[in-house]
Amino acid sequence: MTLTGVTTHADQDHYREVPFKVPAGTTRLTVEFAYTGKDQKSVIDLGVRDPERFRGWSGGNKQSFTISDADATPSYLPGPIPAGTWKLVLGVPNLRAGVEAHYTARVTFEHGTSFAGFSAVPIKPGPGWYRGDLHMHTANSDGTCQSMRKVRVPCPVFKTLEAAHARGLDFISVTDHNATAQNEALRELAPYYDDLLLIPGRELTTFWGHANIWGPTAPMDFQLGSPRAPTLAAIQSQVEKAGGLISINHPGQPSGETCTGCGWTVKDTDFSRIQAIEVVNGGALRLPGGGESIISGIPFWEARLNTGFRITAVGGSDSHDIEISRVAAAGVGYPTTVVHATELSQPAILAAIRAGHVFIDVNASRDRTLEVTATSGGKTVEMGDALAPPAGAPIRISVHATHVAGASLSLAGDGPKPKLADATFKTDDETKTLEVSGDGQRHWLRIDVRGPDGKLWLIGNPIYLNAR
Repeated sequence: MTLTGVTTHADQDHYREVPFKVPAGTTRLTVEFAYTGKDQKSVIDLGVRDPERFRGWSGGNKQSFTISDADATPSYLPGPIPAGTWKLVLGVPNLRAGVEAHYTARVTFEHGTSFAGFSAVPIKPGPGWYRGDLHMHTANSDGTCQSMRKVRVPCPVFKTLEAAHARGLDFISVTDHNATAQNEALRELAPYYDDLLLIPGRELTTFWGHANIWGPTAPMDFQLGSPRAPTLAAIQSQVEKAGGLISINHPGQPSGETCTGCGWTVKDTDFSRIQAIEVVNGGALRLPGGGESIISGIPFWEARLNTGFRITAVGGSDSHDIEISRVAAAGVGYPTTVVHATELSQPAILAAIRAGHVFIDVNASRDRTLEVTATSGGKTVEMGDALAPPAGAPIRISVHATHVAGASLSLAGDGPKPKLADATFKTDDETKTLEVSGDGQRHWLRIDVRGPDGKLWLIGNPIYLNAR
């Protein structure tokens, strides 16, 4: 909807209310406001009322604002969008005699729960490997840090962003337990942290498992087993309708007094509707017996791969205390999920995670890379993609890794594996080429990088063969 009008000197020191109709079912309202006049000193201030209350005032300092159930532009109140007559509130503090100011307000009404991101343009254009943390907590759930007086307090959202920026991350998702209140702070902070992509998230926390939801800002039911969310399938339908992704968190970590429902035991889970699994959890890594033991998500993930599901492996710090980020090998960004996306934007990052174009930097090195491609029959694919070679067809695998001198390439999968003549990387920028013959059956093959001590440094996502 476009609203237009003219203000003159007669409107000086007066308020004008411009009515417009908001249709039922609107979940987000955005106003873009502009005005022109013969005098560059002309000023028109801006605010808005809904049918029941005043929703905000930005004066002359903003040309646009957005309001939704879960977030709003600073100086505006989030909350439900009631249908009916709303009013733009225009104030005229400066409009001299003989001057006219013509204004245009473009009002957009969105329906549904999908959300494209806090930034209207990509943080960085163009393809690349982008590094991020997909699991972190703030004062909106159980994240803590030290106050100015060195007292442990609920930690404000900006401290997590500050730590992520210091780590050199490109994107993060703040995933407080069953909460969306953090999105209000993210909306405010996004223009300041304009080199860091902020993806809305929440950790669905149930008695039978935890899962991250990335993308939507709208409230969703989390009370699994109740009439509000009787089954996981009901929750998955809400997430899918909103264009979001679901990732099972720390599935191998046992439930206990310190973590209710940490292991994944949700009955009748439809894994075809699960997009990712957190195979490396920063908190679990620090526990006794962490790493590649049952406490990690790797065995759980590989069991799903073996039954034919194509699910992306990701990592997350599960940061509850940003102070720990000052300690080596811990905290925000540890581990780092590295995503090959077409650009640094919310849609592109989520699409790349869904596609499996991801590796995990277990030690948060900041600069290690792992690029894996497979070629057969003239087709080349990357991690997360599929090939369909017939039995006996050669498959050529190329592995390019950087900053891994002294480490070794290792293979995982449920089918034929290439023979490794020399698995060790001699330099900090090296490409290894492997070959294997397909058997015409469904398989997955993954390339990892292990340090000299045998511990995982980089975890790749599979390339799938004859996937259905």
